[in-house]
Amino acid sequence: MSQPPSLFRAFATVGSYTLLSRITGFARDTLIATFLGAGLASDAFFVAQRFPNLFRSLFAEGAFSAGFVPIFSQALERDGKDKAKEFADQAFAVLTVVLLLFCAAMMIAMPVVLYALAPGFKEIPGQMERTTELARIAFPYLLFVSLTSLQSGVLNSLGRFAVPAAAPVLANVTMIAALLVGVGAGGDRALYLSWGIFATGIVQFVWLLFDCRRVGVGFRLVRPRLTPEVKRLLARILPVAFGAGLYQVNIVINGTIASLIGVGAVSWIYYADRVNLLPVGIFGYAIGVALLPLLTRQIQAGQEDVALASQNRAIEVSLLLTVPAAVGIGMLAEPITATLFEHGQFTASDRGAVAHALLAFSLGLPAYVLNKALTPGFFARHDTSTPVKASAVALIVNVAINIALMKSLGHVGIALGTSISAWVNAGILGVVLHRRGHLVSDARLTRRLPRTILASGLMGVALWGGLIGIGAVFGPVFGLPGQPAGDKLLRAVALTILVCGGAAVFAIAAFATGAAARADLQLLKRKRG
Repeated sequence: MSQPPSLFRAFATVGSYTLLSRITGFARDTLIATFLGAGLASDAFFVAQRFPNLFRSLFAEGAFSAGFVPIFSQALERDGKDKAKEFADQAFAVLTVVLLLFCAAMMIAMPVVLYALAPGFKEIPGQMERTTELARIAFPYLLFVSLTSLQSGVLNSLGRFAVPAAAPVLANVTMIAALLVGVGAGGDRALYLSWGIFATGIVQFVWLLFDCRRVGVGFRLVRPRLTPEVKRLLARILPVAFGAGLYQVNIVINGTIASLIGVGAVSWIYYADRVNLLPVGIFGYAIGVALLPLLTRQIQAGQEDVALASQNRAIEVSLLLTVPAAVGIGMLAEPITATLFEHGQFTASDRGAVAHALLAFSLGLPAYVLNKALTPGFFARHDTSTPVKASAVALIVNVAINIALMKSLGHVGIALGTSISAWVNAGILGVVLHRRGHLVSDARLTRRLPRTILASGLMGVALWGGLIGIGAVFGPVFGLPGQPAGDKLLRAVALTILVCGGAAVFAIAAFATGAAARADLQLLKRKRG
């Protein structure tokens, strides 16, 4: 293969830690569902925690990483580690000042801004005031998570992926601890969770700070100056931030419409989205993090053919993992929801509402990850405007579908609109890259894609048969419409059988049809050259 193994090894490293993060995240969300359910308290908390996340992609993962990593990698390749570190110190200083001012302004304006996020809350006595309090506590998280993103960009550019990928695990553990303290103290659980969000930002920042110092790139406190490199960074961040802002506006619109649908809709969308984000977070995040610095180095070295191969392999891996994941989640939407969330305050009607939204979300799962695999093809070539335009079109599509389906499908229409708009976004990015000659499907990708779809279809048939068999052996363990699910342990055992059985069927089918090969596994074991 012409593709160097570094992409596969980096993907495996990031993906492994992200899997652990998602597992602890599921534990967190299960506890939230158990102790908050899907009602006024959970709606208030989910809107409050969404608010700092609304701006996180502007200052953190999306925009800042996309602008910072190519410049830092280029300086590292061309000028050496010392010059690259000087640029990182200045970026750190400028970002800190900007975020401090921004956080202060937004916390003051919080009551007014929340009317745009959840206008339906004003009809519920005390709900807007409660959400404002929670949002003000959680919002400083934005400062720390943005600085954490900068540290992650530096470490990833140096080929260190494990420590940054492990940071979200600590964040989830911190959130779980905050919730359990609130339960034990008999206090307002949503309030404790909001303080937990604040604490997670600090925990992640300190965690990466030590690793940066360990490898000699610890940040120094310098006077903020708009150096030529920082100006280049800001110039590249702005269009990406605008694009990320469009994506966040998309989320805000979903939440706004959900708040108008009725009590619980915000929470139903949140729980369904969290399940769908398991493969998106593991595969999409891992591919994006691993691919961007790799493509940047290859393009800077004039290795366009190698970069093209890297792009093909990223798409291949994305579809090999997400097509069966989409089929599995769609087929098992209700069993997954019943097993993970139907405890305590979470009712049987909540289960049905979340399962329907999860099914709609799963239809767009491959597209969500494809966007992560395609976007680095633009960022690595310092094109930050094209993804913005694609996001703008996808936003318009999402709004139109949400409005059209709001009355007939309710919160499920929101999930369906999100899936359709994700496919529109991926389609635009793929077509533009192809027209520029930066995305040409090679023989391997063309051969393996239909085989991946076939193997996924066979797995879907096996899951359908498995659901019938589970029902015959255990009865309605996952519940019937309007009726609660059965024994908790039995649910977990039955779902484990279905998931493991489905995964085994797909693995056998993938190797039998040629969708995957043993040689692919060897790439994960080789040392980086």
